[in-house]
Amino acid sequence: MKLEKILDNLKSSFDKNSFIKIIDGIIANKPKNFKEIEKILSSGGLKDADSVVISKVFALVEDEFSQIIKEEFVDTSSQLDILTDIITRDGNCIMKLVWFSGLYDSEIKHINKQIKQLKDELDNPKSEITEQRKRDYRVYHSCVKTAFNNDLSNNRETKITDDELSILLTLSKELEISQEEVKLINYMVVPAKKLEVEKLINDLKNIGVIFFEKKTNTIYVADEMVRLLRKIRNKEVADKFFRRILRSFKEPQINLICKKHNIDWRLDYESKIKLIIHNGLSFSGVLLNDVHKDNISVTDKKKFLNDLWNNSLGIQSSLKGGTVEEKMQNIIDHFESIEKDEKVGISIDGYEKLLTDLGETLKGLNKQLKAEFELEEENILTSNLLLDYNIKPRDVLDIINLKDLDTFCKVYEIKSRGNKIDNILDAYKDSQNLYLENYVEIGFRNLNALKENGINIKEAELGVKFEDLTKNIFVQLGFNVDEPLRKKLNTSKDKIDVLINLGENNLILIECKTVKESGYNKFSSVSRQMIAYKKLAMSNGYSIIKSLLIAPEFSDDFINDTNSEMELNLSLITAETLRSILEAFKASKKHDALPYVLFMKDVVIQADRIIKAISK
Repeated sequence: MKLEKILDNLKSSFDKNSFIKIIDGIIANKPKNFKEIEKILSSGGLKDADSVVISKVFALVEDEFSQIIKEEFVDTSSQLDILTDIITRDGNCIMKLVWFSGLYDSEIKHINKQIKQLKDELDNPKSEITEQRKRDYRVYHSCVKTAFNNDLSNNRETKITDDELSILLTLSKELEISQEEVKLINYMVVPAKKLEVEKLINDLKNIGVIFFEKKTNTIYVADEMVRLLRKIRNKEVADKFFRRILRSFKEPQINLICKKHNIDWRLDYESKIKLIIHNGLSFSGVLLNDVHKDNISVTDKKKFLNDLWNNSLGIQSSLKGGTVEEKMQNIIDHFESIEKDEKVGISIDGYEKLLTDLGETLKGLNKQLKAEFELEEENILTSNLLLDYNIKPRDVLDIINLKDLDTFCKVYEIKSRGNKIDNILDAYKDSQNLYLENYVEIGFRNLNALKENGINIKEAELGVKFEDLTKNIFVQLGFNVDEPLRKKLNTSKDKIDVLINLGENNLILIECKTVKESGYNKFSSVSRQMIAYKKLAMSNGYSIIKSLLIAPEFSDDFINDTNSEMELNLSLITAETLRSILEAFKASKKHDALPYVLFMKDVVIQADRIIKAISK
């Protein structure tokens, strides 16, 4: 979930205070982007700013914020590495306190179990760990022990200083020791004791990396914060992207990676991939070293990365970069840009329909997704919920095995030749068109007809869906559907459905009505509504030059009442008429936008007249 949305969701200023206080402290020290921040905050302080402004300011102080968090890692008793690894995993950006507590308990038990196994392996002369690898572990262990115990000999509090930590990070990188291996060796020196969860939450909140809503006992970690924390932990890409790459490898390649990092290579394919990710192996280290046999040439590494880019990722353009490192960085940048992109890849409706169809065909998918992303909700096959966790359609399809993808493609007659995931996504890209085709039925709230046409929607959602489709139609007709202005003007009492901004403070007001019975016949109530909206706009300095009412159909009495109405300059458009106008407009291609004057004449807008006008 984006930082802006989290801040909007948090009702109490107390839940935001720690984060705001840290940002204020950074601003007081005049960070490198201080002048830009001053411009943004010219009208007031950060405490009184809205969520949009706060998000912009955070983006400008990320480097300074990151440095503050790095300094917290020197406290060996904080277990910040353990906590960071938990909250940066896919699916852990929103969770209840009880759920977090369970994840933390499991992590401590896992670490202590792994430490015991590693000690046994190091002491066992018949261990599968090579002597060279044992030497690497022992060298790193000795350095951690020295760094930690330096303070004891000088009668100071034991901690690993920032300089010592920097040296240890460099050493672990050169020895190609994974993040999980580093963690295990560190906690051999400083035992990982279970701490009170309330203290851990308070510590994380006080350094600004989480928001904790006390009223609901909910932890929120912003998408921006997750990316920042991953960089601090030298985690180059999100787990879901690492999984995407690993699943393109053959099993012997996966086995090579496992053998180099003391992971049981005899496990099944999926379990090995999970452990590679969970153990925090370096993404670039895996692609540049671990997946290859010894003594591979630089030329072969470049060829491997190029093939990965074109074949596994399906990108047509060539992978840029003269050196192996440059090519590797471009792959990392590619995944980072995908993660930041708010586009879903298909429409939200298409995503919802895909999840519904997947759930009906693959009965274990809900459970599989819950386990893969560590989600606590029972039914997670809903697009809005998954998007809050930044889980997109491709991320869902990535965890489904090829056999199940084959089954799904056969059931829904999706072509299986080529990349199955791309084929499935293509098949669901036109879902918005499916809704537009059923625009009239949605207006009539005809659930049975919608179900027969492949649309599963709750009755309570029909009104909002009709509004959204109406907005979409006017956008396709070339109008400026001004959502920011609509939200700005709306009050708790008066909520305008659609506003078209014609410029120079001139607006067209649009009201949308769905109805079960034939013929909309509630003129007095809708006219009072729209007059109130007009007055609201006028009080804010805008002029409503035209009002439009969209409904599936209108009664004769309603049309007669509209004909005698003077204040609104109101015209009526049926859903069928509006859809016909859109189809004719798209077919003609003579206008960039439908001339709004075509809506200014009739009481009941006639499709034939407008279609004839735009066809000339």
